[in-house]
Amino acid sequence: MTSDQVTQLLRKAYGDEIETVMNYLTNSIVLDGVSAEEVKESLEVDIQEELDHARMIGQRLKQLDQRPPASMDFQANQQSLQPPEDSTDVLSVIEGVLEAEEDAIETYRSIITAAEDADDPVTEDLAVTILADEEAHRTEFRGFRKEYRND
Repeated sequence: MTSDQVTQLLRKAYGDEIETVMNYLTNSIVLDGVSAEEVKESLEVDIQEELDHARMIGQRLKQLDQRPPASMDFQANQQSLQPPEDSTDVLSVIEGVLEAEEDAIETYRSIITAAEDADDPVTEDLAVTILADEEAHRTEFRGFRKEYRND
């Protein structure tokens, strides 16, 4: 079976994905300006992907005879993804997304290692799949950051 470390990391990843959905949704609503439209559209697409990640992780936890965290188990951590005071500050949202993606990448790499150590190839495969999505999101937002820094 799997280890406590694997299930703890999965529970963390689940909470992080749910928090990311909330913050991406809020930022996609509150950002203003013509230059914000492309970032808002990207966030809206990513909301569904992040929700799908949470769903897959929750299903894996269920398969491991665990339950995904609920709202009372949740601790918010994504300070950098809070909506900016200035609704036209698109760069701060981009930086927040990059920080969240880096954290997610680190978490999924930890899950891969823990799952490998626990001889849990199903969880390892799940983490590899999600890791690829998170790295793609990071690449996209690095591109946005380059564009905004050149403005």
